[in-house]
Amino acid sequence: MRNAWREGTRVKVLIPSALRSYTREPQVEAVGGTLDALFADLDHRYPGLRFRVVDEQNMLRPNMRIFVNGLGVRELTHALKPDDFVAIVLALSGG
Repeated sequence: MRNAWREGTRVKVLIPSALRSYTREPQVEAVGGTLDALFADLDHRYPGLRFRVVDEQNMLRPNMRIFVNGLGVRELTHALKPDDFVAIVLALSGG
């Protein structure tokens, strides 16, 4: 059996304060060749985290923003490279 952690694309993930109750850390490492795979790995290690970011239709929730190396990304099929930096940002709204 393969060890995905050793063989996958390892990236650093910045966790917003609203989700730190899952990770207990402001930054974690996760594995995934795409954002979708990355969130699956995060959810495996931190159950419930993915549901807070991705909805039932497998789309990013409207109040979530994902940045890969500073570039805003909306597609979960976005490919990741080794040592990418992914930031999960909770968008604020109001008036």
